[in-house]
Amino acid sequence: MATEEKVGSVVGYYAKIGVAAVHLTDGPLQVGDKIRIHGHTTDVTQTVESLEAEHQPIQRAERGSEVAMKVHERVRQHDQILKIREP
Repeated sequence: MATEEKVGSVVGYYAKIGVAAVHLTDGPLQVGDKIRIHGHTTDVTQTVESLEAEHQPIQRAERGSEVAMKVHERVRQHDQILKIREP
């Protein structure tokens, strides 16, 4: 069974462009990772398709950084970003 590991949380959401601002507090995140965004009213599972830092596309973001990430559904501030690890 797959396990989930917290890597960060949502600090902002931009509805017009479908982008979430994410603070990585507990681990790295890279393009291609399967993630779950979970909160009180949010439960979205998707693959990371793009990451940006300082308006520049990146492939990998390390713990402690703030990045922008394209999301498929509305997310909310304080939602948790969980990386799904397949066994």
